[in-house]
Amino acid sequence: QKQVVESGGGLVQPGGSLRLSCAASGFTLDDYAIGWFRQAPGKEREGVTCISSTDGSTYYTDAIKGRFTISRDNAKNTVYLQMNSPKPEDTAVYYCRADNVDVLRGYWGQGTQVTVSS
Repeated sequence: QKQVVESGGGLVQPGGSLRLSCAASGFTLDDYAIGWFRQAPGKEREGVTCISSTDGSTYYTDAIKGRFTISRDNAKNTVYLQMNSPKPEDTAVYYCRADNVDVLRGYWGQGTQVTVSS
C-alpha cells in the first residue's frame, strides 16, 4: 500500500523545538515534491512549506519563514519539518502531501497534532 505517515507531533512550549517526520511506504519519495500543510481549529487547511523533487528548492510562507525548515532524506524515504521557536498560533494538525505531476499521483497523510502552549 502506498502511503505517507506523519509522526513527531505533540505538546511543545513556545520557543522550544519539535521535528515532524513524513515517511513514505510503497513508493520512492525522492520522485515527489513534498508539502507540509496545517489546519487549525475552525480554519481552512493551509500550505506552509514545500520542497521540490528535482533540485531541492524550498518555499516557506511568511508565517514560518526563519523558524521552520523542511528537508528530505532520500535514503530514509522521509521528509522532515524542523520547527524552531514555535508560537501558540502554530498550533494545528500538520499534514504532509506527496505529489508527482509526471504520473498525476498524490498522497495525503493522516496528520499529526502539534500544540504550542506553556
